[in-house]
Amino acid sequence: MNTTTFLVSLLKDSNTSIIINQSWFILVDILALICIILAILMSLLFLCIVLTDKTCHTVPMILITNSCFSGFSLTLILFWVTIFTLYNDLQQIYYQDLFCNFRGYMGYVTCFATMYSYFLQAIHSYLIVIYPTRLFWQSAKFQFLLIILTWIAAFIYACPQIATNAIKYSVDDQICQLPLHLSFLTVYNPLFVYIIPINGIVFIYLKLIRYVKEMNKRVTLVNRLLRAKKELKMVFRIVILISIFLILGIPYTIFVFMGYFTSPPKYHFRIALTFIEISLVFVMIALFKFTDPVRISIMKRINRQPNVVVATII
Repeated sequence: MNTTTFLVSLLKDSNTSIIINQSWFILVDILALICIILAILMSLLFLCIVLTDKTCHTVPMILITNSCFSGFSLTLILFWVTIFTLYNDLQQIYYQDLFCNFRGYMGYVTCFATMYSYFLQAIHSYLIVIYPTRLFWQSAKFQFLLIILTWIAAFIYACPQIATNAIKYSVDDQICQLPLHLSFLTVYNPLFVYIIPINGIVFIYLKLIRYVKEMNKRVTLVNRLLRAKKELKMVFRIVILISIFLILGIPYTIFVFMGYFTSPPKYHFRIALTFIEISLVFVMIALFKFTDPVRISIMKRINRQPNVVVATII
């Protein structure tokens, strides 16, 4: 009885509200956990193939691998978040742990790194088509430099959330996030994480479409035209990957804009994060589908197995 009274007092002192553990909490947590585990396993398989197969050791694959690693990092943070949420829901614990704010910070960092990893791929394709003679811009050293700068920018970008102590524990959602109400940071976050990289990717895609059309109208070397079309196809695939995030991220986007004018519905973070966690599985499936060297390597390994069995029997 004394423990219950203390817990109630603690919640009130923390400007939180007592919640009733809904029956669907556990089901949603388990669904999210399954999706995250699948995404982690697929990410590990992708990274293992890239490391072990020499045909994957190319400059474009460096950028694609960075996208996979960024997504893998984001998935690990979400796995940590979901485990925390599931445990608290099962135990009916409604207060934050020591690392709650850190998880929130790293969630913003890895999300930034993931979105800009796709932007780097689009920039690389643009440089190949528009500036084919600038070989240094296409080199592995330059791409590694851009990747390092992107990750540094990711950690710097998320500093204001920590410096201003803006990340708060949501007792309803069992998560530490920036509250969705009109403020500098709720405008700052979508601008840098979504609007800038997505608009940049779409701009590059439209620019390459126009450039390829102009190349078709004038006399152009066949090899150069084919290369331009290949890079355009690569950027189109990036647009599809980004579209998966956007489509399944619609609930989160709605809640963000809703927060500018009124309070989002109860459990909005639970709902939004579940869709985002589901999107990670589809993004990884698409990444396997679109990455030809990795897909070919997998098919070779699969086709090699029956041959080894037959040879052993003979």
